[in-house]
Amino acid sequence: MTSTTTGRVLANRDARLCLGAVLVSGFGSSAMWLVSGIWVKELTGSDGLAALCAFALWAPTLIGPLLGTLADRTRRGPLLVRTNLALAALLTALLFVDTAGTLWILFAALLLYGACGAVTDAAEAALLPQAVGKELTGDFNGLRMAANEGMKLVAPLAGAGVHAVYGGAGVALLDAATFVLAAGMFALLRVHESAPAPVRSDWWARTAEGTRHLWGNARLRALVVAAGLTMLTSGISGAMLYAVVAGLGHSPAYAGVLYVVQGAGSVALGIASGPLMRRLGIRRFAGTGIALTALAAALHALPYDAAALAGSLTNGIGLPCVLIAGMTAVQRETRGALLGRAAATANTLMFTPTALGIALGAALVETVHYGLLLPVLAGARLLIAAPLLKSPSEAVTSQRPSA
Repeated sequence: MTSTTTGRVLANRDARLCLGAVLVSGFGSSAMWLVSGIWVKELTGSDGLAALCAFALWAPTLIGPLLGTLADRTRRGPLLVRTNLALAALLTALLFVDTAGTLWILFAALLLYGACGAVTDAAEAALLPQAVGKELTGDFNGLRMAANEGMKLVAPLAGAGVHAVYGGAGVALLDAATFVLAAGMFALLRVHESAPAPVRSDWWARTAEGTRHLWGNARLRALVVAAGLTMLTSGISGAMLYAVVAGLGHSPAYAGVLYVVQGAGSVALGIASGPLMRRLGIRRFAGTGIALTALAAALHALPYDAAALAGSLTNGIGLPCVLIAGMTAVQRETRGALLGRAAATANTLMFTPTALGIALGAALVETVHYGLLLPVLAGARLLIAAPLLKSPSEAVTSQRPSA
């Protein structure tokens, strides 16, 4: 069944182009994410400034709903082409970063990079139902997740290798090339889009429409809230990773092994997500994934290597479920003219809690043993999953979307 549905997605020319664009741009972005911190560390010796690179990339998601409004004000295909080309041009500015005094160029570029990423995420999510059909959105979202996670496994190593030979500027040029390739793939799409109708409402009012739609639809609200709470607990448990590694008696480098195992689980889940959603129903698919993350937290509390590896694999399988389910539901239950704003708002509500969880986890792990905290998180995740698991096993269909 999985190979059949994957084949249906890959048989669609526009789906192949969209997935190819995700692959190449994701490769460059993953490489740049790692190397930017290394670059800053080399120029300044500061761990704090190096950590700010990740924050600069993440910060624009806080205004994701505002940025997502752009995706509803113009045709999404041309917007994706222009934004990817703009990112390629932006990265050439990093050729001038060679001393600590020029790091402001890097941080400014990373902020713009993150802002453009929020726009492209919203535009891709809004364009996808037209490109592949609403019935295949779940399958495509799973493959997209698998592609992104796969790139996270290989791109950082490749980026580090390029950096070792050519420096940060070499990685910037590599990343720029991937955005040019992605722009070319989006330009080849054959999706017919009508120009959005002119509107008279102001930017804030249009942005608020996406939030009202998500909150007014009980099915979407339940999934998005569950995803946000799950990612909050994920941030808390993520902050405990090095404490778990130390408890196993390993050096911090062992965290890389756990990351790889988790990534492999996410790749496998992404490939199988479409058929699983059809079998379980979208709510139970999400709830089952959250329950698996509860099991993962319990396994990580045990002082055994086998349990830690099993927990990482289980977490990799479970964590993406509610994210894939949430975005698929938004795409299927939102009218096209509103989809960019709704998708951007959903992304902000689902992913922003991660940063809050990391901060909270960093404070807790200093005062409470992880062996006590992780079982509490497991219980909290079961409470989050319960309403979704006990709901009727109904898939979100391509029904008429609410306004």
